[in-house]
Amino acid sequence: MTEIQAGASRGPAVSQPDGLLTTKLFLPRTPPGFVFRPRLVDRLDEGSTRDLVLVCAPAGFGKTALLADWSQRGQRPVAWLSLDAADNDPVRFWRHVGAALDRVRPGISKRVGPLLARPSPTSLDGFVSALINELVDHPDPVVLVLDDYHVIETEPVHSSLLFLLEHLPPGLQLVLASRADPPLPLARLRGRGKLAELRTFELRFTDAEAAALLRQAVDQDLGDDVVAALSARTEGWAAGLQLAALSLQGQSDTARFVTTFSGSHRYVLDYLTTEVLERQPEQVRTFLLDTSVLDRLCGELCDAVTGRTDSQSMLESIERANLFLVPLDEVRGWWRYHQLFADLLRTRLQMQQPQRVPELHRNAAAWCEEHGLADDAFRHALGAGDARWAARLVEQNADALHLRSEGATLKRWLGALPVEVAESLPRLSLVQARLALLTGHVEQVEDLLDAAERVWTTAADEPYEPSVGRPASVYTHVPAMVAASRAFLAELRGDAETTTAFASRALDLLGEDDWMLQSLARAHLAIAEWLRGRLSEAEHGFAARLAGWRAAGESALVAWGSHHLGQIQRAQGRPDAALETYGETLELATPRGRPALPAAGAARVGMAEVYYLRGELDSALRYVSEGIPLCRRLTYTQPLANGLAVLAWIHYATGNAAGALDAIAEAEQIGPSPQVAELLNPVPAKHARLLLAQGDIAAATRWAEERGLSADDTPTYPREPAYLVLARVLIADGAADRALSLLARLQDDAKGRLGSLVEIQVLRALALASLGDQASAIVVLAEALTLAYSRGYVSVFVDEGSAMRGLLGRLLAGRPEQQALLGDVPVDYLTRLVRASDVASVRRDPTRNQSTATASGLVVALSDRELEVLRLLAAGKRNQEIADELYVTRDTVKKHITHILDKLGAATRTQAATRARELGLLS
Repeated sequence: MTEIQAGASRGPAVSQPDGLLTTKLFLPRTPPGFVFRPRLVDRLDEGSTRDLVLVCAPAGFGKTALLADWSQRGQRPVAWLSLDAADNDPVRFWRHVGAALDRVRPGISKRVGPLLARPSPTSLDGFVSALINELVDHPDPVVLVLDDYHVIETEPVHSSLLFLLEHLPPGLQLVLASRADPPLPLARLRGRGKLAELRTFELRFTDAEAAALLRQAVDQDLGDDVVAALSARTEGWAAGLQLAALSLQGQSDTARFVTTFSGSHRYVLDYLTTEVLERQPEQVRTFLLDTSVLDRLCGELCDAVTGRTDSQSMLESIERANLFLVPLDEVRGWWRYHQLFADLLRTRLQMQQPQRVPELHRNAAAWCEEHGLADDAFRHALGAGDARWAARLVEQNADALHLRSEGATLKRWLGALPVEVAESLPRLSLVQARLALLTGHVEQVEDLLDAAERVWTTAADEPYEPSVGRPASVYTHVPAMVAASRAFLAELRGDAETTTAFASRALDLLGEDDWMLQSLARAHLAIAEWLRGRLSEAEHGFAARLAGWRAAGESALVAWGSHHLGQIQRAQGRPDAALETYGETLELATPRGRPALPAAGAARVGMAEVYYLRGELDSALRYVSEGIPLCRRLTYTQPLANGLAVLAWIHYATGNAAGALDAIAEAEQIGPSPQVAELLNPVPAKHARLLLAQGDIAAATRWAEERGLSADDTPTYPREPAYLVLARVLIADGAADRALSLLARLQDDAKGRLGSLVEIQVLRALALASLGDQASAIVVLAEALTLAYSRGYVSVFVDEGSAMRGLLGRLLAGRPEQQALLGDVPVDYLTRLVRASDVASVRRDPTRNQSTATASGLVVALSDRELEVLRLLAAGKRNQEIADELYVTRDTVKKHITHILDKLGAATRTQAATRARELGLLS
């Protein structure tokens, strides 16, 4: 197989503009003295038909060298990726995987790479799906090798890799080299014959292999007893044998050396490393120790760290001396030390010259910062003990990380900083506050903003200049950003007045040229109008902001803006306007010939909500299924939470109760904290309502109590979703009179909000029916239908279950004076609601009779005995005659007839028979 060629020229080819490290993509060369091991190559070849090959053993067992040799000898193209700790960022991990595959499938990274555009995703399924589709279109064999997979510790990377493994395209084989078992379902894969494994036992050198290795290293034949002793003492450990071979060089008494060679792997490594180091010239030992602070080495970087001018030649001579220096490219530009060797060098440096360690890290940090290696610069700044420098690096690179969707890296950096340092820089506090606000985790936001404001006002911060070549940061205007962030926080808490106050203050602090920050502040003012229930003003304000963001191509802001504008329009009872808003966003976020942007996810979720509202479950499911993977890439988590909540209710409506609970639980986990007002985060209320719909009144009651809700409260619009759930709890708990009182107050507050009024009237009708006032219930229900029919609302009625189905049936089969209440509402609309309720009833309870269906597909949930009673009733039999024929009491017959009338929506026996014939229940 042809080796993958290096793309870099000789010298320190550092990070590309997009942050990729090309040195990680080179197929490693087999090291000097490498021993060909055909038995292991054969084992790997035998595993070529398996989906996954796992080479798993402790450090130093030759995993990388073996796979590199196998890759070079094989016929299939190999995409190689050497992993490091920074690849725990899932975006970074998959960008490097895409780049590795691009070297054997040119163009693939360009086609799927845009899916990893900002903002930072919380799931990579969308990208992995696109990658799979690309490989399906080009099914030629290819091997993807992920070396050193044990450095990966983050669940998002593991779960996205499992997604790839579970949907592995034809021709692709995955090979993992790791020191420990990865958290993948290995037992299941093993049982299905999809896993090939090479483990420590197989990787141990045989006596023959050990003899070949030692012979090459010491350039002499060693006796069988010497080889056997060293092989036994090292337990076939490749690193131990290599170190033993180095120590054997120059030994006059080989037998004596072998007899004193003993201990555990770590002891052997410590002993032999000491022997190797002590045999090196002073300048080589010094160079090895000084450069041990580096993860990757190149000549220029080593010069900067050590103060030398000949590091390139020194590195080349160390490589020739086989001092555990591993090349990372084909042109001797970058190397790394063997990890165990590096560990011991660092330990020795710390023991011998602890005062020199900070200086070496400081030199490395300065060089890495100058050359755009931000992650390395950050690590070395911390290693130098200069946390404030590290904090500055976070400030300076926060925007770039957001632009590359590497939010996990930003969080990792923030987590590594001491709290006192993080709080000493106002812009750093703002970075943390921004992340918290976008995810709705508001608990510590106020403290962060207080810290930013306190430090700023005491003039502890010097002037800030954005780095050359990146956009001016929103953190430049600290006082204005603090005010805007406080507006955002107040908004999430449902406090309209405080939101307005802080958003206005932000505007006063901003200049006329600060268009972006001004637009954000004005958007917060629009949300304050929404919180007040002034929907027209809110819509106008948001529409203006959204138009500007679309024109500027700010897709992340478009996602946030269209999400809220669509909600406002739906609250107005204008679902068609909401669909238009989402459609415009979808057009912007789905550029022709390119993958959809994350903003398209928010738009698709919004469209799914509208289609669910209208009872179009197939369309709702299609849009939410397309939207959720894209929303996982949004930093703003509310659209994703809403999408999962819609999915939960679709599952419930189609009879998948377990799936509904799983989806709503994930929605609550991803969504904001309980401090966020229900209007902006309706997911918890939807969860409680789902529990209630599934009959768990106790759980819904506990939820209402935990939220501090009372039927005697004066409800506010920001908390309306919660109070509507409370009304349902009261009705279910036999306190319909208290529910009516609460609903009256909600109705008074809801003037002009048609979406709220429909739901309130639906609940009023149910409360009245629960109290036995059927006539009033029918009147109120007719009012709700009059408001709802022209908007096509369906789920607001169907989701209320059998009680609402009974009311709808009575109205459909009611007396002329009752049907006159419907006014212009067509009977077809009412019939559609009844039929949808019937279908939903059976889907939600699969134990009910499903044997009878009308030609139109309607299933009527009549029991077998009720069907018998219905047939006799239609034949003109009296109650006693029916009782005699069925051998039951007359009272039992009367109960059956009552149930039949209720389920068919009929007022009389004659109407029931007529309705049953219409539905095909009677011949």
